[in-house]
Amino acid sequence: MTPEPEERPRTRAYDLIAMGRLGVDLYPLQSGVELARVETFGKFLGGSPANVAVAAARLGSRTALVSRTGADPFGAYLHRELRAFGVDDRWVTDVPAYPTPVTFCEIFPPDHFPIHFYRRPKAPDLEIHLHELDIPALRAARALWVTGTGLSADPSRTATLAALRERADALRAGGPAPAPGITVFDLDWRPTLWEGTAADARPLYREALRHATVAVGNLDECEVATGESEPYAAARALLAAGVRLAVVKQGPKGVLALAADGTSAEVPPLPVDVVNGLGAGDAFGGALAHGLLTGLDLETLLRRANAAGAIVAGRLACSPAMPYADEIALALDTGHASIPDRPR
Repeated sequence: MTPEPEERPRTRAYDLIAMGRLGVDLYPLQSGVELARVETFGKFLGGSPANVAVAAARLGSRTALVSRTGADPFGAYLHRELRAFGVDDRWVTDVPAYPTPVTFCEIFPPDHFPIHFYRRPKAPDLEIHLHELDIPALRAARALWVTGTGLSADPSRTATLAALRERADALRAGGPAPAPGITVFDLDWRPTLWEGTAADARPLYREALRHATVAVGNLDECEVATGESEPYAAARALLAAGVRLAVVKQGPKGVLALAADGTSAEVPPLPVDVVNGLGAGDAFGGALAHGLLTGLDLETLLRRANAAGAIVAGRLACSPAMPYADEIALALDTGHASIPDRPR
């Protein structure tokens, strides 16, 4: 199913390589209806790292994904969608033993979106093996994005931590990663996807933070990683764990960022008529990564990422809803993020 790499020659380093969760989102086309009563669904590419790669590609970054699918029609669909969104799928391979995951949600705006993961007996994206990683490409990318879910089980856990260590070693040695050499650890705590508890996960999170340059997460995720849930205390704890930039999402209170050089920014959320809030964090992440790569100042970076997240919260899907740069600019100019979805 997966084309050979020589069919798509690598011409230059990627702006962003994301690593981890990938699946099919089956979202209700009816709002305010419990899942047992929903009659029609839309099918979309899903999985947080995949969505981040799509979001960054929409803004102009050259992106790729490291993940795995089942050897089934849903896997073929995801390959097709990744390419259509401009995300290189050369490192998305098949696992014949496991089906491609699917995820359902329920839509009760403005703030209730129960999510149901079908990732049993095991999700293929947790079968990423260390020996299969393209370490030179991971080192050379301008940014690498990994998630907490990637630490939830082996072999993905070992591969994710190895990728972080290899990249950190390369950056400390002064190359070969092009400037600015960003490594983002998205805390991405999904307790239903872990067999252990938050206490079991914390040492793994701390190990990942040692090798990352940026940490991003909401208050619950920060508490898992650091034991701190007060925003400034959590941000300081993330910096103490080793990153150079801590980004703390505070929900309706906006977002806070603290940098190791002492700079900080805190911006309020952008108003939006919420349709489905599940893709907002991934849109935020893609815009954050793209903004870091383009050298935006901290406040502008947060405002643009906030706007991207708000735009997607005002739309049904995740991946196809990721905004373009002109849509982010429009939302910031008008002060409201409810922008009609652009047809694909």
